[in-house]
Amino acid sequence: MQKWLVVFGLLFLVSCKTKQVVAEQGAADNVAVSKIISGHYANRKNFETLNIKASARYEDDKQTQNVTAEIRMKKDEKILVIVRFFGITMAKAMITPEKVSYYEKINGKYFEGNYSLLSKWLGTDLDYQKVQNLFLGLALDDLTQGKYVESVENNLYKLKSKSSGATEKEFLFEGANFLLKKEVLAQKEEDRSLEINYLSHKESPKGIMPFDIFIQAFQKDKVAIQIGYNSVSFDEGLSFSYDVPEGYEQIFID
Repeated sequence: MQKWLVVFGLLFLVSCKTKQVVAEQGAADNVAVSKIISGHYANRKNFETLNIKASARYEDDKQTQNVTAEIRMKKDEKILVIVRFFGITMAKAMITPEKVSYYEKINGKYFEGNYSLLSKWLGTDLDYQKVQNLFLGLALDDLTQGKYVESVENNLYKLKSKSSGATEKEFLFEGANFLLKKEVLAQKEEDRSLEINYLSHKESPKGIMPFDIFIQAFQKDKVAIQIGYNSVSFDEGLSFSYDVPEGYEQIFID
């Protein structure tokens, strides 16, 4: 229970209640890697704060959980996730560039640590920027720093990393706005992978946002998270209050 709540709280993605689903377009032949990357980053959003209300379903081999959450983001600084069950706050997570913190009320426990634990669970190195990108529908990696082979797969542009490192990386984009549709990070020797699917997008006041997301992490056991979006608002005055209640016991997760 403790482990899935930490992961669940950190992996809630943005939702947006808007008027129209973004029309997508199939990939064309002979498009340069640089054009795909620059087109993708044209979808970056300029904002100070973001407030999201979302619902999600978590499932692994042992349990299924349905919750709602409020995700408050101060761009490049911090993300506060408030997890609720039937409207009652059950847990909070604070994510900053330095650390991840979390507490849950049912058992009166809290966790505090760096990104190494979450990275180990999901099979890829994570930091604050990557988590923020995941919330915003951007590629986890900085694509401008890598080298890729371009191809067309299932009518999507596919960039596959040329790196000979332990992690194989693939990013797939639609053709109209180069929106990220899928990314896969796999470590075959470790028999683990992370797959993120952005199933649809919608317009928002600050640009196109992801709308339906499906995440799967494989490492001995399979974890699946489905996200449904409710509302999103930008540049409001938000509170980022996070204090572990007195008397809670710190937990250490292997």
